[in-house]
Amino acid sequence: MSAKLVAMRKAARAVEAVEHTTTRATSAVKVRIARAGFPYRAPTVPRTVEMPARKGTTGADFETAWARTPVAKAARRMIVGGPLRAVIKAVADPEVTGLDRLADLARAANGDDNGDDAPPLIFVANHHSHLDAPLMLSSIPEPWRSKLVVGAAADYFFGTRLSGAASALALGAFPIDRTSVSRRSSDLASELINDGWSLLIFPEGGRSPDGWGQPFKGGAAFLAEKCGVAVVPVHIDGAGSILGKGSNKLRPGRTKVTFGVPLRRAEGDNTRRFSDRIERSVAELGDESLTDWWSARQRAGAGATPTLTGPAYTGWRRQWALTEHQARGVAGLRRRQKRRWPKLD
Repeated sequence: MSAKLVAMRKAARAVEAVEHTTTRATSAVKVRIARAGFPYRAPTVPRTVEMPARKGTTGADFETAWARTPVAKAARRMIVGGPLRAVIKAVADPEVTGLDRLADLARAANGDDNGDDAPPLIFVANHHSHLDAPLMLSSIPEPWRSKLVVGAAADYFFGTRLSGAASALALGAFPIDRTSVSRRSSDLASELINDGWSLLIFPEGGRSPDGWGQPFKGGAAFLAEKCGVAVVPVHIDGAGSILGKGSNKLRPGRTKVTFGVPLRRAEGDNTRRFSDRIERSVAELGDESLTDWWSARQRAGAGATPTLTGPAYTGWRRQWALTEHQARGVAGLRRRQKRRWPKLD
């Protein structure tokens, strides 16, 4: 046997001895720590004692109070006014109309750009794309933009601590549990509104699955009634064609954001009727954005405003109607072919 082979075997046995010693030492340390008990390990709990559930750190339990501090507000103002606005301009090129309908409420703020004296509002918009929230943040005028929070789906935007922190800082978002009726979300929204924060909410509860709208839920009407604030209906046209649900590719185009007249709960209205009135107002704004104000008002007076949810039939006819509907909006103009009559002479 060569000297080299003998040396290799001795080295292997030495390594095995060291590993065995290390394993035994580690096991001994673990046993000693386990026997030592508290505070080296968690204290034991008697079986008869019921421990309270641990508070979660993601989803509906994500804490967003830090995102409403003065430092976070200043950072968000820079984000919204700088890179976010530039990206939205390049990708969506929004046309914003109807801001004159907020003029009386803006004058009530006495020109305070910080929004501290502005009456809080609840902005309610249809929802077709992830672009909707950034688009609204860049379109809502001062003084409300500086003190605005966004109700976002807890299971989507706050699924992880990283995505939750990014949403809270950049968008001013706070979690809303859309899978069940959550009193915590409602109470937090009410507290924020009572503290002077305006709220942006998408009452459909999620993005459109097929290009048409979905029935509104009553959360916005309930909060407006509970807090005594006005609801501003808003219609967004074109965002779904740029980045719709299920799409992972941006298709730059044009959008149109139309603000409506602020609504308040009328005498005799319950939450359901008020919510229906809000949905009908957003539908009228959608009709206005596709045609003109006078024609839309005539149809509204006759009760003939096209609904956000589209025609009642299903299948290819519904998709065909959606194609015709989108072709009338600003998003369809960029793809629409110009037709010319042929010269016959």
